[in-house]
Amino acid sequence: MDNFFIGLVRNLGAKTLLVLRRMGIMGIFLTKAFVYCFVPPIKFSLLLKQIHFIGLQSTLVIFLTGSFTGMVLGLQGFYTLNRFGSDAFLGPMVALSLIKEMGPVISGLMVTGRAGSAITAEIGIMRISEQIDAIEMMGLNPFRYLVVPKFLAGVIALPLLTGIFDVVGILGGYLVGVKLLGSNAGTYFGEMINYVDMDNVLEGIYKSISFGVIITWICCYKGYYTGTWGWGAEGVSKATTQAVVMASVLILVWDYFMTSILF
Repeated sequence: MDNFFIGLVRNLGAKTLLVLRRMGIMGIFLTKAFVYCFVPPIKFSLLLKQIHFIGLQSTLVIFLTGSFTGMVLGLQGFYTLNRFGSDAFLGPMVALSLIKEMGPVISGLMVTGRAGSAITAEIGIMRISEQIDAIEMMGLNPFRYLVVPKFLAGVIALPLLTGIFDVVGILGGYLVGVKLLGSNAGTYFGEMINYVDMDNVLEGIYKSISFGVIITWICCYKGYYTGTWGWGAEGVSKATTQAVVMASVLILVWDYFMTSILF
């Protein structure tokens, strides 16, 4: 019985140390990414390529999810507010819901699924095929070529995608609430002007920037250390799955803490 408890404590301690070690490696990885972002020269050609991949190629997904999210908010919000005779506040409800919460969060989740998984798979394949080792053998820094462009592109692209999501969502709510259900168009936008201020917009921008950091950090980290999760196709698939799940969960957790503590 004593041996059983000793073994249980030993295994628990070993797993705890492993988790702490990986958290430390993740922290060092993020610190190095931040530092190299400010160390010239910046690879602008690679940065533009990643902005195109993360940002422009995600526009269609953001457009579709934003429009239908706004439509659902307009539909549900109209019937809920109409029960209390407050359908005049449909515009502020849709706008604040999108700008403060749903826009940054859903945009982050969509980019994680579309671009984050591809980033992890790309870097992971380079790791298992020893391309990263070859870059290091040539005396080059893999962070400059693989991590920094993606990191900066995520920080730049996420606020822009969130802005598109918000605008399209507000228009979607307008189409359903005003054109379909008969709410007043002037009231929809007029009350929105009265209740939505710059602080709400900045809140959404700050959240989207932090989500861009989370997505690129986790996805690049998981791809860079693919060998930790296994080699070959299995290792890449595990790293990609873990990256998408972890980034998605961290987005939701960080959104809660930003909303409750900072705003």
